[in-house]
Amino acid sequence: METKILIIGASGQIGTELTLKLRKIYGKKNVVAADIRNGNYEVMESGPFEILDALKKKEIIRVVKKHKINHIYLMAAMLSAIAEKKPKKAWSLNMNSLFNVLEIGKAKLVDKIFWPSSIAVFGPDSPKKNAPQDTIMNPTTVYGISKVAGENWCNYYNVKYGVDVRTVRYPGIISYKTNPGGGTTDYAVEIFHAAKKYKAYKSFLKEDAVLPMMYMEDAIDATINVMQHDKFEKYTPYNIAAISFDPAEIAKEIKGFIPEFEISYKPDNRQKIAESWPQTIDDSQARKDWNWKHNYELKDLVKTMLEGLHFTY
Repeated sequence: METKILIIGASGQIGTELTLKLRKIYGKKNVVAADIRNGNYEVMESGPFEILDALKKKEIIRVVKKHKINHIYLMAAMLSAIAEKKPKKAWSLNMNSLFNVLEIGKAKLVDKIFWPSSIAVFGPDSPKKNAPQDTIMNPTTVYGISKVAGENWCNYYNVKYGVDVRTVRYPGIISYKTNPGGGTTDYAVEIFHAAKKYKAYKSFLKEDAVLPMMYMEDAIDATINVMQHDKFEKYTPYNIAAISFDPAEIAKEIKGFIPEFEISYKPDNRQKIAESWPQTIDDSQARKDWNWKHNYELKDLVKTMLEGLHFTY
């Protein structure tokens, strides 16, 4: 059977690049991008696009039936920093959109669902070094709470109704192609734009705030690879990791390309969120179960980002 994909939240940071990559793999007409707002020109013009509210299940079902969809990627979410300012709205979007898609899976209208989790599931009680896949969590952010709850609901629908859900826990995602979406790790994207435009950046995290990060291409590959794998024995929210660094380390690498670049620090409320998350992640289970591997180290990432932004400023 031909794979027909619906990406909900296709106008977001990850959704945009995921849409374009999936269209290269499965064909433009077989990947339907959908969001509550228009996407960028390439997403809108390179294949089918639907205006869709992730909170309206009937609308999702209409699009699924119209395009004969059998795989859904639910990328719509309110991220950590913004969610702290709008906790009830964040909970509603993050949870009810997931329920809508899980119910569609339960009704056997689609065969596979991808729903992303995050390192935000971890909390101050989690191990700071090599945080394992299964460990104490107790997140202290609205975003993290919604992700832990979402993982549990995915497991429930998998066990009780046989819904095939795939999940990876994203670290901070870095890309030059799309703007960040309001997360605590956004500094690692903003710093490149500031370096190119102003030769200076004021970080909202402390210089030694180490966090797990990943270049977008690696994150997209992980997302697609876990969906392409044969059926898993059970639902598993997989840790995926690549590199960990702090603002001072990435600034040093940038200075290697832009010697006059300077960084300063003015931590805000996002520093407390960062302190609640692990510095490094153990992703050995993903590497074992479906041969996950990352390709971009810090030097590769910095070079690619600066080259990608070459004509922007």
